[in-house]
Amino acid sequence: MVGEYEPKTQGRLFCWPPVKKSKTMVKRRKYAGMTLLEVLVALAIFATAAMSVIRAVSQHINTVGYLEQKMFAAMVADNQMAMVMLNPKNLKASNGEEELAGQTWYWKVAPVATTQPLLKAFDVSVAAEKQASPIITVRSYVAK
Repeated sequence: MVGEYEPKTQGRLFCWPPVKKSKTMVKRRKYAGMTLLEVLVALAIFATAAMSVIRAVSQHINTVGYLEQKMFAAMVADNQMAMVMLNPKNLKASNGEEELAGQTWYWKVAPVATTQPLLKAFDVSVAAEKQASPIITVRSYVAK
C-alpha cells in the first residue's frame, strides 16, 4: 500500500487527483497525539498562569476594601471638621465615635499651634477601632 495512489473519498464521491501516501505520513499517523510529558508541561504552564490571575484578583479585592474604608473615614473626618467650623471659638481637644455605613468610627480632634495670630489649626484623626492607628488624619484651619 505504501507508494500507491489511493483516491480520497468524500461522502460517495471520489476526489481527484489521487494522493500518494509516503512513509513519513504513515509514521506521523502512527505517532500522532501528545505525549504525557507534553501534557504535563502544558498543565504546569496553565497552573502558573491561573495562580497569577488569582493573585491579581485577590490584590484587587483587598485594594477595593481599603479604599472603601478610607472613603468612609474621610466622610467622618469631614463631619467633624464641619462641627468645628460651625463653632470655632470652642476649639479644644476632643474625641468620640460616630456610626457610619454600619460601622463605628472613632474620631479625635486635636488643636495645633500656629504662628499666625488670626488662624487656628486642628487635626481630625479617624480610626476603625478605638486604640488602632488612624486610617486618615486631616488638618484644617479656621479664623480666630
